[in-house]
Amino acid sequence: MTNPPIVYALITLFIGLTGGLLPVLSKIKENPERLKTLTGIAAGIIIASAMMVVIPEGYELATKDEHDAHAEDDKIAGSIALVMLEVDHGEINASQAIEEIENLVGGHEAHAGEGSYDTHEDESTEKSLSESVLHVIEEVEDGDINATIGLEEIEVLITSHVHAAVEEHHDVDGWLLGGAILAGFVLMLILEGSGIGHAIHEEHHDHDQEHGHEHIHHSKGGWMMVLGLTLHSATDGLAIGAAAATGSTAITATVAMAVLIHKAPAAFSLGIFSMHERENRNDSIRDVLVFSLATPIMMMIAFYALADLETHIIGLTMLFSAGTFLYVATVDTLPDIHNPVTGRKAMIYVLLGALIFALMLIGADAAGLLEHAH
Repeated sequence: MTNPPIVYALITLFIGLTGGLLPVLSKIKENPERLKTLTGIAAGIIIASAMMVVIPEGYELATKDEHDAHAEDDKIAGSIALVMLEVDHGEINASQAIEEIENLVGGHEAHAGEGSYDTHEDESTEKSLSESVLHVIEEVEDGDINATIGLEEIEVLITSHVHAAVEEHHDVDGWLLGGAILAGFVLMLILEGSGIGHAIHEEHHDHDQEHGHEHIHHSKGGWMMVLGLTLHSATDGLAIGAAAATGSTAITATVAMAVLIHKAPAAFSLGIFSMHERENRNDSIRDVLVFSLATPIMMMIAFYALADLETHIIGLTMLFSAGTFLYVATVDTLPDIHNPVTGRKAMIYVLLGALIFALMLIGADAAGLLEHAH
């Protein structure tokens, strides 16, 4: 199994606690403009990471052949098929073909290292294509069958292998790929519309600046706010955990970077919001603690739940996470972009965040630090 993302779990916990407890335990004052700047840049980074990393890699994993573990057998089948063509064209005879096939599958080494195959071997034990072909070649060499019959049996083995590979292939429909992204987006939309949202930035700013908007969370119980923030933070952990389950350090690092950059301003804003919403400072500390723990806990759960599953399931999970990324990023910035006073600045911040992430990705690729999950 791939190593669990313990380091990322600890980093997210540290950033969440530091960002959230800073306004709770210190006398630092909130700077709305700076917070909006950080939120806009973080939104751009999240959008860019979803478009440039999470969606492409999720798509590739979701549509990847699940019989890649048999890639060596596939190569051997293709090579043997070419030998068969030589026989059909009269370029070599059956005995020469058997000799060439034996060299292709490493027959001499196999005989020397493993000995003869037991003809009474348990039939329920699944052999690789190479083992099955070597068994037929052994029958030819022992004189049990002639070279022509051996070739016919090998051809049957290759045909069966190709048919089995086609049956095992998971052809993921396009609607399922898009549906996974949509599911993540819609989940966040439903939570937000049900009052279990994450967009606390705008709430607090409106409250402070007396723009006339009702502070909608006042009528909600404290548990509702904690639940909403926990679910939002958990989706971040799901994204990193799914990325880690692919086994690619580069993919995990890029997804984690996007989450971590977003988490700092989100945690800081939560701390300020909780100070205004709670009467007891210990309650604010609890809110920050729950928010901070949700990401690393979900990260580890997702990793262990997905690590042993088929590759296309991990891919679909990453696409689901991309949908949550897109919702969070747009909700964080759309209110400001639609505001004629702040729209231009908000747009610049988002574009700046996307540009920063793109340049970092290009630089990492040029340095050879990026790799695919396959």
